Amino acid sequence: MNTAEPLALTAMHLAQALERRQFVLHYQPMVDLDSGGVAGAEALLRWQHPTLGLLPPVRFLPLAESSGLIRDIGAWVLRDACRQMREWQALGWGTFRLAVNVSARQVGPDFDTWVKDVLADTGLAAEYLEIELTESAAFGDPAIYPALETLRRIGVRFAADDFGTGYSCLQHLKCCPITTLKIDQSFVAGLADDARDRTIVHTVIQLAHGLGMDVVAEGVETAASLELLRQAGCNVVQGFLFAQPMPAAEFVRFASRRRNAVMSANEPTIACCVCCREIPLDAAFTPEGAEYVEHFCGLDCYRRFEARIAAGEHETGQPPMAGNPRNNSS
Repeated sequence: MNTAEPLALTAMHLAQALERRQFVLHYQPMVDLDSGGVAGAEALLRWQHPTLGLLPPVRFLPLAESSGLIRDIGAWVLRDACRQMREWQALGWGTFRLAVNVSARQVGPDFDTWVKDVLADTGLAAEYLEIELTESAAFGDPAIYPALETLRRIGVRFAADDFGTGYSCLQHLKCCPITTLKIDQSFVAGLADDARDRTIVHTVIQLAHGLGMDVVAEGVETAASLELLRQAGCNVVQGFLFAQPMPAAEFVRFASRRRNAVMSANEPTIACCVCCREIPLDAAFTPEGAEYVEHFCGLDCYRRFEARIAAGEHETGQPPMAGNPRNNSS
């Protein structure tokens, strides 16, 4: 990327990017904490600029919103993401959902008709789609609730994105047909060090479960945060601890590796000591596994674990997995 960035982005550039198909989607895995498998993916927009390189949405989405182009760009995002998800269905991944962000400017009285048309055109079953709305979009206008409810009845799920940073009104949670709360990464980042963040996250999870909603935690970057979320009962997590957003082809490889790892984890395991959960051999010898054992059980415990492995107490015949899960995006 040209760090000088002499080109000031304009609405005209955005319109040309859409016309010239310069926008691309990357996908970040969402991992189920019960099974360890990939529960879904969030589709994230990128702009493959011919001179500035790959631009994140923070660089151009505010301009798209202010110029009114967000409706056309958002329509492309939903259609292309649903088309990709339809292709992935052939891989037989089972229960899997695709999360797509939708702008408040795209949501109106005819929103349900538009989404149904996209699903019909791409051949995607409604239950595979989860639409993410910011709190201001989801809760800001009760007039859109009937359109959301119509889509929910056919199987489309709705997530309140960045929950806790916007219009967090309990009355809205009661009335809006939201099925998932996504805890903002600003709360997740401080879990290990801030008791207030832990209280907020735990309360949100309990509230969501009491209302029959799932919970997704965003921005999970450390094993400590992951374990605290697990203890709090969080359903699904996503973040750099597992993988950065990646192109569709890389996502398929990541999901396949993750599925194989989960299958291996169902084979016989041993525990390094009484103070930690059982850890599969192939998972323990990844950087993430080593970090988990050393952090929660101590280095001496991990060395005893290695000694037991050397003594032949584990005989799955599975080689350790190579690489760090947080680098799977490369």
